Amino acid sequence: MSKEEEYALYLKNLKKDKLKIIFFQLLILIIFFSIWETAANLNWIDPFITSSPSRIIKSLVNIYNEGTLFRHIYVTCYETILGFILGTVLGTFIAILLWWSDFLSKVLDPYLVVLNSLPKIALAPIIIFWFGNNITSIIVIALLISIVVTIISVLAGFNEVDKDKIILMKTFGASKLQILIYLIIPASIPTLISALKINVGLSWVGVIMGEFQVAKEGLGFLIVYGGQISQLDMVMMAILILSIIAYIMYLGVSLLENKINKKY
Repeated sequence: MSKEEEYALYLKNLKKDKLKIIFFQLLILIIFFSIWETAANLNWIDPFITSSPSRIIKSLVNIYNEGTLFRHIYVTCYETILGFILGTVLGTFIAILLWWSDFLSKVLDPYLVVLNSLPKIALAPIIIFWFGNNITSIIVIALLISIVVTIISVLAGFNEVDKDKIILMKTFGASKLQILIYLIIPASIPTLISALKINVGLSWVGVIMGEFQVAKEGLGFLIVYGGQISQLDMVMMAILILSIIAYIMYLGVSLLENKINKKY
């Protein structure tokens, strides 16, 4: 067998393995929802408390018929994406500043540790008082949750770059900006991608926490409102929609990772 045939066979097997994984992932999902629906219909579980797939679909149709479903989805997605972008960009920028100045990094290190360990929801009343009972407060909460983690993880990635390579570039007369652009950032691409993946989850957590506090629309609002009026079908519907959108957002980051890996 030639090398070309071996490579073609390898790609074919790789594709088969990928399809097999997708098949079993979907199978697990189908079995889970089937058992859930069956258990609710046979009263093995209380459908009022646990809901069921059919009840969730009915709730979805009702909210869709009211004409508010896509508005709730849009509001939450807008808040999440904006918080995600701001947290990632500002966190990376601050990490660059701290890497640039070792003195500043050492001065701010204990504050970063404290901010990272502090439950951000404790700051929610202050943020709402400062920014008002509106969408801005929700975005700020999402930003605060993701930015500190971004700073710490990205800065750690910068500091793990091989010191010998930095010394070598300095020996050839490279400026600090050149070292940053041509060595530090390219070498830290895996860390940056990891930060993006972490921020996907943190941004959703921040937005939902914010919507629990102040929202008048959005998926977080549906969860709170559904709980207040004992409509757990609405709560479960909003949670499932959140799960699907969060997964799609994560896939987007994974696609970006694949493109960057091919480039580098």
